[in-house]
Amino acid sequence: MPSDDVTYQDLVDRISYSDRYSDDEYEYRHVQLPRQMLKLSASTESSIFFEPDSNVLRLLTEDEWRGIGITQSLGWEHYETHAPEPHILLFRREKDYQKKYGNGMR
Repeated sequence: MPSDDVTYQDLVDRISYSDRYSDDEYEYRHVQLPRQMLKLSASTESSIFFEPDSNVLRLLTEDEWRGIGITQSLGWEHYETHAPEPHILLFRREKDYQKKYGNGMR
């Protein structure tokens, strides 16, 4: 758990969201977690960031990334991990998602 000086909500409040960027197929963004958040998860018995019983990073489901405090509109998927910076999560969604689907899920 965080020290007395830092609460989990303090860590959630420090999550940083990049501007969106795109190619012909997807729009992208990256979400930077406070390093302390990743360290806290890694020190627990069941870290959501790593494959069980290994140091291999894994992709998070929408319920998992929302559960740790990441907030974004619908349609985003965690699509890639980057071992040198595991506290930076890479997301993408279909280009023009909101125009195509509005607030609903496809």
